[in-house]
Amino acid sequence: MKVSQLAKVLNTTPDTVRYYSRIGLIMPIKNTENGYKSYNQQAQQRLKFILSARQLDFSVEEIKEILLVADNGRTACPLVREIVEHRLAETEKKFNDALALRNVLRNAIDDWKSKPDKSPTGDMLCHLIQGGNDE
Repeated sequence: MKVSQLAKVLNTTPDTVRYYSRIGLIMPIKNTENGYKSYNQQAQQRLKFILSARQLDFSVEEIKEILLVADNGRTACPLVREIVEHRLAETEKKFNDALALRNVLRNAIDDWKSKPDKSPTGDMLCHLIQGGNDE
């Protein structure tokens, strides 16, 4: 199938298909008669895997590594688990950091409700952020 057909089947764009071809993750077959590139079932399955992995936030480098393992006839599942566990730990940390920031922001809003607005001075732009004498 042609680039546009493969893109349509996998609900992606032709540019996406071309990109993964250009970086070597999927390999088109070049027709010697007309020079057109076409993709077989293997390329379709490989691109489907790539798109699914990208939805899980796998990087292109991680996908390359997974495909290399699989291309060498080994199971990539342990590597995939390791990447997902690492990604989950990163996500949990970011989530907890976001919750902590949310609490700081809520506390600031509560604290600042009763404070007056003040004009900037040579030393202070906004007393709410910079603190200082609130009187």
